[in-house]
Amino acid sequence: MALNKNLDTMYLSSQVKKDIFKKYAGSDKNTGSAEAQVALFTQRIDHLTGHLKANKKDFGTQRALLNLVGKRRAMLDYLKKNDLTRYRAIIKTLDIRK
Repeated sequence: MALNKNLDTMYLSSQVKKDIFKKYAGSDKNTGSAEAQVALFTQRIDHLTGHLKANKKDFGTQRALLNLVGKRRAMLDYLKKNDLTRYRAIIKTLDIRK
């Protein structure tokens, strides 16, 4: 029963994901675009950062956060190399430091 309770309070439900994909990729079906992936990583990074502020000794979450930041950085490097205008647009939209 506790499992069902957690599903109701998920921070990243399927509807939230669809909204992210629609906003940044143009369609809720376009889940593989670099902008959509960066936006999804950013959403997850923000959530984990808030969790770590409350739970400073959660080293598993800290490691997961560092992995996500690395994945996002790699995706942004790919965008920067292939399409500089899309890179600049997503950086500005998500307000990511670079």
